Amino acid sequence: MNNKTEINKTHKVITEKGSALSKYQNIIIGNTSIGYLIYFELCTWLGKVPGALGIALRKILWPRLFGSCGKGVMFAERIVLRHPKKIHLGDNVVLSEGVVLDARHDTDDKALMLGNDVMLSINVMISCKNGCVNIGDRTGLSAHTIIHATNDCPVNVGADNIIGPQCYLAGGGNYNHDNLDIPIREQGIANDGGVTLKDNVWLGAKVTVLGGVTMSPGSIAGAGSVVSKDIPENMICAGIPAKVIRSR
Repeated sequence: MNNKTEINKTHKVITEKGSALSKYQNIIIGNTSIGYLIYFELCTWLGKVPGALGIALRKILWPRLFGSCGKGVMFAERIVLRHPKKIHLGDNVVLSEGVVLDARHDTDDKALMLGNDVMLSINVMISCKNGCVNIGDRTGLSAHTIIHATNDCPVNVGADNIIGPQCYLAGGGNYNHDNLDIPIREQGIANDGGVTLKDNVWLGAKVTVLGGVTMSPGSIAGAGSVVSKDIPENMICAGIPAKVIRSR
């Protein structure tokens, strides 16, 4: 599915005839069960409860929202969920304030997977628009990082990775633009194969990793880099576009 189809589908669901409830269930919840709707609404309300009470209540009630949820998961305030049944959480996952997990996918019930001991810091956003995201064990995503996967272009992040603040990982982030007679937004997303970060990768602050890139185990990207080509194992890259500057 290209991005034009995704945009048109979402717009159609919102603007076509039908009840506000059915639109809400399709776009936000991804489930037509009235029982699940009531439970989702209760948990959404609990998402705004501050302090230790809110954390305790969410720890008890929120796990059943998800496709699967391990032990010891902590849910902070103001977390936003879309299609939570397609989200799968390992043990001891930490979701900090303002995290957004959007797992909208037409065909895959495991669109967003977080491994054991994963930590998402404040205002991290992971968005699956018909692309899957998989975060490996013991990986941390720092504040305001965005991961975006679309058009069957997955983002796979390995284990023991350090993702600095305000990073951007884009699977399917490039529009087709060859036809000058059609608006770019209507030409769809190019299938770039997605993003792969192998194990033990470190991204400094404000690093962008573009679609089609694989960063091999032990590689590092310096702060502010734009990584547009594969980075070999145990190499350090920096710059715009990023180039290998030395070996570890």
